[in-house]
Amino acid sequence: MNTDVLKLAEEIIDGYRLSKDDDLSFLKEAPLEDLMEGADKLREYFSGDRVDLCSIISGRNGACSEDCKYCAQSAHNHADCKVYDLLEYDDIYARASYNEKAGVDRFAVVISGHGPSDGDFNRIIDIYTKLRENLKIELCASLGFLTEEQFARLYEAGVRSYHNNVETSPKFFKKICTTHTFEDKVANIKRAQKAGLNVCSGGIIGMGESMDDRIDMALVLSELGIESIPINALMPIKGTPLENLPQLSNEEILRTISIFKYINPEADIRLAAGRKLIEGNGEAAFKGGASATITGDMLTTVGSTIKSDREMLTKMGRIVK
Repeated sequence: MNTDVLKLAEEIIDGYRLSKDDDLSFLKEAPLEDLMEGADKLREYFSGDRVDLCSIISGRNGACSEDCKYCAQSAHNHADCKVYDLLEYDDIYARASYNEKAGVDRFAVVISGHGPSDGDFNRIIDIYTKLRENLKIELCASLGFLTEEQFARLYEAGVRSYHNNVETSPKFFKKICTTHTFEDKVANIKRAQKAGLNVCSGGIIGMGESMDDRIDMALVLSELGIESIPINALMPIKGTPLENLPQLSNEEILRTISIFKYINPEADIRLAAGRKLIEGNGEAAFKGGASATITGDMLTTVGSTIKSDREMLTKMGRIVK
């Protein structure tokens, strides 16, 4: 393994893969400009100029049983959060159709909670079946913890991707959540993969973890063969235990994104929450390893619109739907 990050990028293109057996401490100190240049070479080789755009709808919001310290939707926290039950099909269809016409690649229904009740899951299957019949947009789901049988039913209904963040490193996870474990997350991801679903899994940076924790998270995702890795930069929310944490700098976010691309060269590194903390509302990250983003006209945490994202990426010479 070469510790010159530009030469290392070439080695990765030639087939070398970083692993937990490597001393990766040099990635924390490498010149950021070189690290981003190498990550962009990896992006160009493995992901090309195509940028994957996804959008979500909060199908059920708030009153979540889990105690994740960053989340406004947790019933354990005291954030100002709108609470509502599972949306009707017509509401979800309208948003999915809008995103399809706007040129978004995939659409996900996200629900709060540990997982859906049997009744809600049956309704969700019906919703996805109808979406598949009436739209061409690729379907994704983020429903929490499911059984093997439920994952199989999702696949049969036309869902092809499943989102389930690991959130952080195995070591740091217990500091942000106690109602489920990191191992629970990994087991859920493996059940989704067994059903044939592509898994989108990443996490949140800026929760007090170290860069070593982020590297450990990237290595776990590599071992799991994750194909899409969303990187969220924490936007501290009043009423949550993390409300007073400082926001990350542009440079630290860019370094993290580039490192994730070195460790997961074949995956799409996807920008998510906190994009506005990155230079050019994320533009700099697309020059340092990112090849996908969450977008949408209803996502205030992103701070951009589908139109503005498409215009920015087109000006960069990237290809969008």
